[in-house]
Amino acid sequence: MIVSAFFVFTLSLMMSFAYLTIKDRIPQILTKAIDTLHRHKNEMFEKHGEKGIEAEKKAISLLSKLRNESQTDKPIVPLVEKFADTDIWNQYLEHQQGLLNDSDGKPRWFYSPWLFVECYMYRRIHEAVIQSPPIDDFDVFKESKEQNFFESQESIMTLCIHLRELMQIIEHLDENQLKDEFFKLLQISLWGNKCDLSLSGGESSSQKTNVINSLEDLKPFILVNDMEHLWSLLSNHKKTREKASIVRVDIVLDNSGFELVTDLILADFLLSSKLATEIHFYGKMIPWFVSDTTIHDFNWLIEQVKYSDHKWVSECGANWENYVKTGRWVYHDHIFWTLPHEFCAMSQVAPDLYAELQKAHLILFKGDLNYRKLTGDRKWEFTVPFYQALNGFHPAPLCSIRTLKAEIQVGLQPGQGEQLTASEPNWLTTGKYGVFQFDGPL
Repeated sequence: MIVSAFFVFTLSLMMSFAYLTIKDRIPQILTKAIDTLHRHKNEMFEKHGEKGIEAEKKAISLLSKLRNESQTDKPIVPLVEKFADTDIWNQYLEHQQGLLNDSDGKPRWFYSPWLFVECYMYRRIHEAVIQSPPIDDFDVFKESKEQNFFESQESIMTLCIHLRELMQIIEHLDENQLKDEFFKLLQISLWGNKCDLSLSGGESSSQKTNVINSLEDLKPFILVNDMEHLWSLLSNHKKTREKASIVRVDIVLDNSGFELVTDLILADFLLSSKLATEIHFYGKMIPWFVSDTTIHDFNWLIEQVKYSDHKWVSECGANWENYVKTGRWVYHDHIFWTLPHEFCAMSQVAPDLYAELQKAHLILFKGDLNYRKLTGDRKWEFTVPFYQALNGFHPAPLCSIRTLKAEIQVGLQPGQGEQLTASEPNWLTTGKYGVFQFDGPL
C-alpha cells in the first residue's frame, strides 16, 4: 500500500469536497441555525421573558462569531464552557497543534483534518446554546428533522403497511422467503441513508418516492454487497441458540426522520423473524450533523407514528413503544459518538462503550460519518480491505450500511473505483452509490 493511504484528509486541496464543505456548507448550516433562533424569539419570550430574549441574542452572537471564524480561516480555539467532553476536546485540540510544523502552531479551519473540523463546528454550535441559559436545551436542528419526517409521510406509510402485511404471514415464510424479506428491508435501510440534512446544508432532503418499488433498479449501485454474510451470521444464531439465550443486534444510528423509520422497521423485522431477540440503538447525546438522531428524536418519532391516523401505521408505533417499555429495544447514548476520535481509539477513550458493543452478535453502523470514523477518514486506496482500514477496531462482527457522501471508500475490486471515477467524477459524494461492508467470521 502506498504511503498516502495513511494521511488523514485535510482541507488544503482547494477544490476538494472537504474544502467546499467547510467553505460553503458550514456557513450555510450556521446561517440556518441563526435564522432558526431568530424565528423562535417570541416563543422564547413567552416561555422565559426578557431572559429568553437575552439568551437568544447571546446564542446568535456566538454563532455569528463562529461563522466568521470559519469563513476567514481563523485559528481553531479551545472550548470554554464546561461540559462532559470539554477536557477531552481540548486535549484533542492540543494533539492537533502538536502535529503542526507552523511557527504559530495553531490549527486553522481550511488546513486541518476534515473530520476534526466538521465535528468541532457542531460541538461549537452546542457550546453556543449551552452558554445561553435558559434556552440551553434548544435544538437548532429540531425543525429541519421534523420537517424531514412530515414531508416523507407517504413513504413512511408505505413502509409501515408493508411491515404490517409482512407480520401477518411471517410465521408461514420458508427460509428463502424470510431471507428475501431480510434483504429487502436491509436495502430500504441503506437507501434511507440518502436523507442526510448535513449534506444538503439543512435544506429539505425528504423521501417522497416509494423506495420498495425502486429496489431492483437500485441494486446495480450497491458497490460492495455483503448481505449474504449478515444472513448467514444471524440465521446460524437463530438455528443454534438455546430457548432462553439472547441474540443481540446493535444499530449505531445516523439520521432521524425517514432514515430512522427504515431502521426501526428493520429492527422490528429482526425481532419478529426471531433473527434477533433484542436490539440496542445508539444515538447522539447532543444535536449533531443537522439530522443525527438524539433520544428526543427517537422518542418523538415513535410517538408520531403511534398517533398516526392510519391504523397500520399506528400499530407500528404502538409495537415500537412496547418494545422500548419491555426492554427488547434499548436506546443508548454516549459522549464518544460526538468526539472527533476515530473508532479504533474507542477502547482507550471510551472503554465502557467498547465493552457494551462487545456484547453484540452483530453491529450495524449506519451512514457516512460512522464510515469515516470506522476507517479513520484516510485517503485509502480503493482496494484496501475493509478490516485493514478498521485499524484493529473489532468489538464484534460489524457491517457498515452507507450511501457514499465523502471522498473515501475501501474494499473495492481492482479497477472498480477508477472506472467509476472515469465515468462519474463525483461518484464518491452524491449518495447515489451504497455499500454493505462486513467484517467478521465468514
